[in-house]
Amino acid sequence: MPATDLPLLIEAARKAGEIATRFSGAQAQRWDKPDGAGPVTEADLAVNDMLEQMLPTARPDYGWLSEETEDSPDRLSRDRAFIIDPIDGTRSFAEGSRTWAHSLAVTEHGEVTAAVIYLPLRDLFYAAAKGQGATLNGAPIRASEASTLGTATILAARPNMNSHHWRDGEVPEFDRAYRPSLAYRMALVGEGRFDGMLTLRPSWEWDIAAGDLIIREAGGMCTDRAGQPLRFNNAQPRLNGVLATAQGIHTQLSSRLDPNGPGIAP
Repeated sequence: MPATDLPLLIEAARKAGEIATRFSGAQAQRWDKPDGAGPVTEADLAVNDMLEQMLPTARPDYGWLSEETEDSPDRLSRDRAFIIDPIDGTRSFAEGSRTWAHSLAVTEHGEVTAAVIYLPLRDLFYAAAKGQGATLNGAPIRASEASTLGTATILAARPNMNSHHWRDGEVPEFDRAYRPSLAYRMALVGEGRFDGMLTLRPSWEWDIAAGDLIIREAGGMCTDRAGQPLRFNNAQPRLNGVLATAQGIHTQLSSRLDPNGPGIAP
């Protein structure tokens, strides 16, 4: 239940921050995962080990999906599941930057019901529970009230601006900004500091589950690139991109995307 799961996630994220900050960023051992899956550090694994011990012990009937744990189909038979990214923004962490986050979520029948995104080195703690709103460091947050795409600022990596993603090859005009952690980008939209974010490539559930709830509880909209609500704990834990914005500009932005543009391969 969201009311009891959120305090558990908050406690776990705090412990994750204590572990991760014992490592010294660029000095932490780092290696590349097979098949071009990106980097991992000893800090990722240390945080994951703690979370994988703490959370399933507290909720033994929940499934488990984490970037740093080999996936098991067992989670698909569970009504509820943890979806965890021990450190989102591993490259940022390994470079000694402060812009990385712990991203923890609980899903029930595919919907996120409790979530936290914690950036220890920036002292930013975002949290949400279904029906209870979203907070930053304990204070309520609200998504932007932007109503015009042309004056909006959208968080997006440069490849999202390639013309093949957009109807008739016409990229809409808006101010573009960027932050290295996908979870942090989503939290910033929930906070209202930016009007939206988008990523048009297939997206791992652990990168976006927590942000989905934080944005929705803050009054924003969060869908895949085709405009469909995000559903989690799927057999293939990748979603068809993410489009998360203020309510007033979501349709303006989504209607400009090419529905036949690159997405998840069959």
